[in-house]
Amino acid sequence: MKTPARHTITAALPYANGPLHIGHIAGAYLPADIHVRNLRQRGKEVLFICGSDEHGAAITIRAMKEGTTPRAIVDTYHALMGQAFQDFGIHFDIYDRTSSDLHRETSQGFFLKLLGNGAFSVQEEQQYYDAEARQFLADRYIMGTCPTCGNPDAYGDQCEKCGSALSPKDLIDPRSTLSGAKPVLKPTQHWYLKMDEAQHWVDTWINTGMLDGAQHHDPREWKASVLGQCNSWLKDGLRPRAMTRDLDWGVPVPLPGAEGKVLYVWLDAPIGYISATKRWALEHGQDWEKWWKADDTRLIHFIGKDNIVFHAIIFPILLKLHGGYVLPQNVPANEFLNLEGRKISTSRNWAVWLHEYLERWPGRQDELRYCLATIIPEQKDSEFTWKDFQDKNNNELVAIIGNFVQRVFVLCHKYYEGKAPAAGEKLDQDVALWSAVHGSVEEVARHIDGFRLRDALSSAMNVARAGNKYLSDSEPWKLEKTDPERTRTILANSLNVAAVLSIVLEPFLPHTTARLRRMLGIGALPWSEAFRSDLIGEGQELGKPEHLFKPITDAEIQPEVERLHATEGATGVPPVGPTPSTGGTPVARSKPHIAFDDFAKLDLRVGTILTAERVPKADKLLKLSIDIGEPQPRTVVSGIAMHYAPEQLPGQQVVLVANLEPRKMRGVESQGMVLMAEDAAGKLVFVQPKEGMGAGAEVR
Repeated sequence: MKTPARHTITAALPYANGPLHIGHIAGAYLPADIHVRNLRQRGKEVLFICGSDEHGAAITIRAMKEGTTPRAIVDTYHALMGQAFQDFGIHFDIYDRTSSDLHRETSQGFFLKLLGNGAFSVQEEQQYYDAEARQFLADRYIMGTCPTCGNPDAYGDQCEKCGSALSPKDLIDPRSTLSGAKPVLKPTQHWYLKMDEAQHWVDTWINTGMLDGAQHHDPREWKASVLGQCNSWLKDGLRPRAMTRDLDWGVPVPLPGAEGKVLYVWLDAPIGYISATKRWALEHGQDWEKWWKADDTRLIHFIGKDNIVFHAIIFPILLKLHGGYVLPQNVPANEFLNLEGRKISTSRNWAVWLHEYLERWPGRQDELRYCLATIIPEQKDSEFTWKDFQDKNNNELVAIIGNFVQRVFVLCHKYYEGKAPAAGEKLDQDVALWSAVHGSVEEVARHIDGFRLRDALSSAMNVARAGNKYLSDSEPWKLEKTDPERTRTILANSLNVAAVLSIVLEPFLPHTTARLRRMLGIGALPWSEAFRSDLIGEGQELGKPEHLFKPITDAEIQPEVERLHATEGATGVPPVGPTPSTGGTPVARSKPHIAFDDFAKLDLRVGTILTAERVPKADKLLKLSIDIGEPQPRTVVSGIAMHYAPEQLPGQQVVLVANLEPRKMRGVESQGMVLMAEDAAGKLVFVQPKEGMGAGAEVR
């Protein structure tokens, strides 16, 4: 196998008959984006291709149901999906569409080349026909019972429940989606791809990686699920498959006497990757052919499991029979993402739609990117729940990444006026830190190369965990007075760990790492720089401390669960908390008036929690060390242990009643009170400034 000079990365063309949901994102688009971002970090030449799949029966069916045209449908959803991808941080080099003139010309030219190469046989067949609608029924116009799993609502080309690829005649008790009537068989003529003649070389190529006598790829790098589906087809024997359809919406078959016939969507759609590349090349004055025809190009298709055979068998056959094209070196398909214990269903509106999430959670793209990246269904179906989304944000993003970065910046601003300190002599503790960090960096790249993106993210998080542990174990806030040189070294190392984080987390959390780089005063760095420990030099001006993430409360999550059930309109689990119409949080009972002078006696200060630990033999109490700008941090005992784990708290800004008479609680003197609010679910939530404030700022 040649070392690739460039990488052509495709993400499955989403069907333009509806918006994107989180299952689409977790299955194909986020994995592709992570892979591409890392390739770019490593200096690779990459072209990232996607676009809207705008042909096929499902679009015409939707248009008929809505009383509009297929063009109106695809125009609406092409724009909606393209904007949602952009806003979510999935940035293709080209996001094209298959209804364009360039695509039509490319597809028709491809078909004619295949025809000239003898790839097709013309067959007259018996096809289902709806006598009431006076129309031949293409795959998606027919539904029936799946012969594999018994799903009564399988389509004529595929069962969306078990993923089986089907032909209309495979269905038990077929029915027309146009009229509901039982269709009749009627003769028609179509062009069939001679897949049976490709059986031997496809089997050899998939299972040994050999193509035309040379090693093309390593089949051990392909997922078992991909090989399993392919070998199931190969075991049954590849059979000729019709590549044309009787429809009036699609790419017309460019032959005399073929009026009313269009190219099959699974001939038309994957050619969309090629026509998109042509459009990109035209717009940038580049050569498109090297991305598809040079033998040192690596072609990778990111898809969901329902598209495996089309990308791993049918499209490779088309490419090889055409001649001159490279074949995919991998097809890292993912399984399905479920939602709140059930399969995502667009027809029942059981989905979290990406554009709606972006509207309701502005500026929170990375929180969803992170959650989905941890549950990418790489080997088996996985599940998204709003509770898990909340937990991953609070216990991982806030408590690990946000906590570490906030503590480092707060201390650097407190001790060094916002400038990076110089590192001194390295101790064993420092050597161990960098060994752990750089070992994790190596793991991230290795896992991304192997399409193990969940493991890659876990290794990236281990960099933050190592930094957090180092900072907590070193306790620079205790050393600053007695050993300022050691304190400088600890914080210099910690800043450089934050710089490494800005590199290793970028494929997963691009919006967050951009903010982190601004705080550090650096630009985007290549992957090789993640193996350094001196990225932030002495005297580097640092930005103000920011909360990279903020906790998500039950009151924010509950409406999402309620909305899911309400919009589905099914008798699912009833709402268990206040709905938005109730106002969410109950109004607290008013207390007696006090004199203004009494209120003015309160000394309210903004503070930053440095450490938190449990109070022995006290289930509800945590001992907090809080910096309020005084020479020594305050010790405060707070009854929040049932609401927050200690590791969530360092770095959190709070409002402290600073002039309360000290009192002992369980043997610990408490030197103030942290102000809290109580939400509708009874959870205590910090009262804190919306934007980061300096420790000791007075609340008026």
